[in-house]
Amino acid sequence: MAAGNIPVDLKFEDLPDYKSVINKLNKRQYPKHLIMGNGFSMAYDHKIFSYNALYDFIEKLEDPTLSKLFEVINTKNFELVMRQLDNFIEIAKAFDTDGTLIKALTEAHQLLQQSLIDAVSSLHPEHVFEVSEDKSKACFDFLNEYLEKEGMVFSTNYDLLLYWVLMRNESKQANDGFGREHLNPVATRRGQEDAEFGELYWGKHKEEQKVFHVHGTLPIFDTGTEIEKEVYRDRNYLLQNIKDRMSNMEYPIFVTAGDGTEKLKHIYHNRYLTYCYEKLSAITGSLVSFGFNFGEYDYHIIDAVNKAAKRGAQSGEKLFSIYIGVYSENDLNYIKSIQEKFDCKVNVYNSKTANIWG
Repeated sequence: MAAGNIPVDLKFEDLPDYKSVINKLNKRQYPKHLIMGNGFSMAYDHKIFSYNALYDFIEKLEDPTLSKLFEVINTKNFELVMRQLDNFIEIAKAFDTDGTLIKALTEAHQLLQQSLIDAVSSLHPEHVFEVSEDKSKACFDFLNEYLEKEGMVFSTNYDLLLYWVLMRNESKQANDGFGREHLNPVATRRGQEDAEFGELYWGKHKEEQKVFHVHGTLPIFDTGTEIEKEVYRDRNYLLQNIKDRMSNMEYPIFVTAGDGTEKLKHIYHNRYLTYCYEKLSAITGSLVSFGFNFGEYDYHIIDAVNKAAKRGAQSGEKLFSIYIGVYSENDLNYIKSIQEKFDCKVNVYNSKTANIWG
């Protein structure tokens, strides 16, 4: 394990700002990458993307089972509720002789997962143009700092903000691995037909992929045979098409498990998520985090960071350092308390100075 790099007496007000971190990294010869958590979306609108907003939405569903669960566990933290439900189910397997309790708890687990996806889609801004031009451009400049300089962007968020910003600014570098098959190349070449293309499937451009949704996201669906990205069609906004699919019981790829072990299990059961996670586990140079606090339910991400830090030790092709954005003195103290879990050099910066939405 790393010896720890953050001085015990370091105070929040003494942290370097985001720009100084970027300037420092740009002087080096190796790449820098970005990983973002819910703080990215919270910085855009905390009223929409906070746990409280999601909790309030689910509470309004007035489902008696979910209401009772939140009351008993006494938290608005979905990950903790999921984890407790997993524990309850394991206990019930030992003592529930007729299976009634196991069935009720399993159904509650599935309902909570489904309700979380419903909440994210229902609270979400309706379309890309609800994000102002200024905010979109500022965010794109933030992301492009990595994409145009051989870096990769990893997101653990479910929402459409990242997708919208990259699409609206017509990024040439933001390859997400999806592409369409040309269905009639011969007829097109002969001038007999207009070109026809298939659905937007993942895999065609994965070797050039630079944007990764490590925990899934609203527009990406697993059809059973293909990983498909929903698009604008039939003059509907993208979010409306996603909701239409959900009303037909088709749900996006979402990692909503409780602890890191369960999340990793979910990741390895999906080839798209597996690819994203393994790419994170193989990065070199430096990693910058924004709005991601490496909490107790995200230790699988620390494991990925450590795999990257250990790989290629002989050749020097490995992850050397991580720069973690913190938002408060409490955040800083938490990172100090877990820095020994990282196998690379740990640095911190004041994430308030990143100003990603302008």
